[in-house]
Amino acid sequence: MKFAYLAPLSASPSKSSSSLAATKRLLLLLVLGGILPASVWAQQPSETVVVDKGTLQLLLQRIDQLEARVSQLEAARGVPPTVLLASAAPQANAASPPTSSQAEPEPEGPEPEKMDVNKTLLNIRGFGDFGLYGGDQKGEHTSFSLGELNLFITSNINDKTKFLTELVFEVHADNDFEEDLERVLLEYSFNDYLKLSAGRYHTAIGYYNTAYHHTTWFQTTTGRPFLFAYEDEGGILPIHNVGVVASGRIPSGSLGLHYVAEVGNGRTSSSPQAEPVQNFVDENSHKSLNVALFARPEAIPGSQIGFSVYRDVLFPSNSVRIGETILDAYAVLSRSNFEWLNEGVMIRHAPLGLHVYETPGFYTQISKRFGSYRPYLRYEYVNASSNEPVFPQVGLRTGPSVGVRFSASEWVSLKLQYDYTEMRHQQAINGNMCVQRAMCAPSALGLQLGYTF
Repeated sequence: MKFAYLAPLSASPSKSSSSLAATKRLLLLLVLGGILPASVWAQQPSETVVVDKGTLQLLLQRIDQLEARVSQLEAARGVPPTVLLASAAPQANAASPPTSSQAEPEPEGPEPEKMDVNKTLLNIRGFGDFGLYGGDQKGEHTSFSLGELNLFITSNINDKTKFLTELVFEVHADNDFEEDLERVLLEYSFNDYLKLSAGRYHTAIGYYNTAYHHTTWFQTTTGRPFLFAYEDEGGILPIHNVGVVASGRIPSGSLGLHYVAEVGNGRTSSSPQAEPVQNFVDENSHKSLNVALFARPEAIPGSQIGFSVYRDVLFPSNSVRIGETILDAYAVLSRSNFEWLNEGVMIRHAPLGLHVYETPGFYTQISKRFGSYRPYLRYEYVNASSNEPVFPQVGLRTGPSVGVRFSASEWVSLKLQYDYTEMRHQQAINGNMCVQRAMCAPSALGLQLGYTF
């Protein structure tokens, strides 16, 4: 079949002077397809169809009308011309019956909102360490040791809601692997002055427990001060808790005041063999309460000064109930090239109708960076009564730790540390203050390789 006057309309795009000409060609094709009689399409291939000038004039007028209609729709809806032309095609072909080769028009309507996967997908950072440790204590051997493998998982569900968890794989001195969800928190932020969280968290007792979580990568030293040792390593503080947290800024100008208020299950007290963190069921209806207040003054960059008060009631199965109060105060200066941490704790246990036991403790730590090297010194002190009702095995423990951290790269560090500990009624040891030997290695000299991925 041949069309006498369609050749100019099928010229190549390089000869088109504007998008308007292209629009006219497309509309003319659509109109011709709709208004030519069905008998035209039934002609033999050798026949030629001739369209007179009057017909072409009518077609051009129809094109002008359609262009005006397109302009009106563009102004009204702000939709690109290609979309409007696609929706106009069924109208132009309304006079001809649809065939199987004609494409069905897509339904119109608002495009569904797409999910921003960059905000909702989990982001995972990994931290780990590997060490070589040894000492002079009886029964101890120099050993290569796997440390913690920490998967730090976060997700910004939306602008105000965030999810955080720390999944830790660790192995202790009994060579047994364990997996722990150390922190699991869902946080909703109303504004800078009020954030609510629920789940398992690090109790905001003092500074160290919220500044350094479950990886040695962020710590200058190879391990935590004994005061802030984890519960499964013989620690004497309720490091973890399950409950709700409110935190935020306090309008205070350059003083930079912040607050934290926590209500949780508290630590297990019925049996020393029980899981120390009450993750699912509380052994009693009494809840622990912790309130912390601290300042970050702008006049001293990197400084933080604060205190906290923790209150709970313990219910040992073989004793009377014990009132527990933990007071903490600290002043720290933490910068990229210099660090000075000072923190003191007083743990007060008051068995009902009996003697009150007070356990003081503190640590001070100082370090200075020289290029890739960062030497450090830490001194610790804890003095618990031998009759202390909650942790009678601690007693007096005091001594220094000295070491150096070498930053091999941005992602890898090497630490060498020596520990010395004096104890009451015992000979001083070249080693750290580990209480439960089955859960940690009380080495005197440690070489630790830390990495992040």
